[in-house]
Amino acid sequence: MTQAIRWSYVFVDRPREQFDLSSEFWTQITATHLSERRGDQGEFATLLPQTGDACVKVQGVEAGGGAHLDLAVEDVDTFVRTAEALGATVAYPQPGWAVMRSPGGQLFCVVPWEGEAVRSGAVEGPEGAYSRLDQICIDLAPALYDTEAAFWAALTGWERVTGSRPEFQRVAPTPDLPVRILLQRLAEDRPTSAHLDLACTDVDAVRTWHEKHGATLVRRFAHWTVMRDPAGALYCLTSRDPHTGNPTG
Repeated sequence: MTQAIRWSYVFVDRPREQFDLSSEFWTQITATHLSERRGDQGEFATLLPQTGDACVKVQGVEAGGGAHLDLAVEDVDTFVRTAEALGATVAYPQPGWAVMRSPGGQLFCVVPWEGEAVRSGAVEGPEGAYSRLDQICIDLAPALYDTEAAFWAALTGWERVTGSRPEFQRVAPTPDLPVRILLQRLAEDRPTSAHLDLACTDVDAVRTWHEKHGATLVRRFAHWTVMRDPAGALYCLTSRDPHTGNPTG
C-alpha cells in the first residue's frame, strides 16, 4: 500500500532567462511573494502565500517549460520503491529526494515532508472573482492515457473519477491537500507534457485581470479558457469552485 502523501507542490517550469518575468506574473496572480532563490544557479524559488503553507514553486529550466508535481512524504526511499514497482523510473537521483518519470514520461519529484498542513486561501481579483491555482493537467497521447490514469491513482491512493467528458479523468486528494491531478487524453500522438489550471468563480473576470499582468488569450471553450503567460507557456482558467475544486458549470 502506498504511504500517505502529506503535501504536494506544483512547479511553474520556465526557461532560466525568463525566470524573473515568470516569477513576477505568477506571484501577482496568486497573491504571493517570492522567497529567496535557491540552487546552484539560483534556479528555484517558492511562492509564499499571505496565509497557510506554500504549494507553488518556480524553477528555471534550460529549455522549454511546463509544469511538474512534487509529492511530499515521510519516507522518500520507500515511496520511490513503490513508484518503481508501479512502473516509474528514477530520472535523476538526489541526496534525500528523487526526480522520477512516470510510465508515460511525466517528470515528478518525491521530497521529504516538512510539516506543511494548511492550505492557503483563494485569491480575490480586482473584479471580485476568486481563483486558486490547484491543479496540474497531464496531457497524454491516446495510447498512454489509461496507463497513466491507473499509475497516478495507484501511486497517490487518491480517488480516481471520470470527468464530464470522456477525455478527462481526475485524481483528487482529500480536501486538506492543495493540488490535484487532471489527466487529459489528446487527439494526437505527441510527447507527454503538463500545464497548470486555476479554478475560477468567473473565468472572464479572471482572464481580464491576468491580461493586465501580461497574459494573452489563446482560445475559449465552454468550461475553460486557454491562456499564455508572459513567458509563452500555456495554462488554463477553469469554471470550478476554488474552495472545493468541483465544476460550477
